Amino acid sequence: MTILLVEDDTRISDFVIKGLEEAGHTVTLAASAEVARTYINEQEWDIILMDIMLPGIDGVQLTKLIRYRRNQTPILVLSALDSADNKVDALDSGADDYLVKPFHFNELLSRINALIRRATLAHRSDREGLSSGPLLVNVDEHRVTVHGEQVDLSPKEYKLLVYFLEHPNRVIARTQLLRAVWGIDFENSTNVVDVYISYLRGKIERPGTKFIHTVKGAGYLWKAPTHNQDQ
Repeated sequence: MTILLVEDDTRISDFVIKGLEEAGHTVTLAASAEVARTYINEQEWDIILMDIMLPGIDGVQLTKLIRYRRNQTPILVLSALDSADNKVDALDSGADDYLVKPFHFNELLSRINALIRRATLAHRSDREGLSSGPLLVNVDEHRVTVHGEQVDLSPKEYKLLVYFLEHPNRVIARTQLLRAVWGIDFENSTNVVDVYISYLRGKIERPGTKFIHTVKGAGYLWKAPTHNQDQ
């Protein structure tokens, strides 16, 4: 799970990061809303943990901005402000849950897991099937067809395909694919992304049917093919 922690108190951020990493999650820290905004614009997150009292833009303002941009990433507010008005203000701004500091780590983990389950169920209900031109994916059965012909994919190829289908018409960096599909949260010299892109292309693309486009120096772009598309 990739988690963005927006927190300027190092004592709290150290405690939260240590616990979440020990639980197997990948955590990125933003000490201000301005830094967090950059991270949010650059990549997708499974959940955002949001402090309210931040230098500059506060957590409520940032939450409103995230929702204004139609970003539905779950947001869990972590705040020392415990009045009913504070909670209502945060939830009305678009936050999904509110946890008062200080808190027990197990409760934090439980709240995170509950929000992720809720988001996953909502997402699945919206996408019983995925499609792009002649390519269809039955999500429940993990079955892929192109022009009506079934395509057999490995688990990683399938995960890569679904990630592309969920993020069409936008350039996706190799580092983002590494994080989403392989759980690698750093830049390295591996060419595994390029290799699996080649595998996937070989299985789903046909003459005149191109889905995955290379954007030099930036990453890859998924586009539904047009009838008269050039290779």
